[in-house]
Amino acid sequence: MFRHVVLFRVRDDVADPDVSAALASLQAVGECPGILSWDIALSLDTRKGRMIVEDGTFVDRAAFDEWRVSDAHRAVGERMARISDWWVGDWERT
Repeated sequence: MFRHVVLFRVRDDVADPDVSAALASLQAVGECPGILSWDIALSLDTRKGRMIVEDGTFVDRAAFDEWRVSDAHRAVGERMARISDWWVGDWERT
């Protein structure tokens, strides 16, 4: 299995409807072959601002690599770059 976790720190000037649209886009990009589980949520802890959590599990590294270069992933990445900064954690789970 391959794990992919992203923390998106939404910029302070981003309106709530834009955050809702981003959540929907992130949820949709998780509907691809090779994904075993996909969770998108707005963090309950707002001490550091609004954080979106993306937590995905892929069948293997090859499935992740295929998803990562997809048009859907590229498009949502561009959307998120306009409204947030992010930190990524990727690892293979044995």
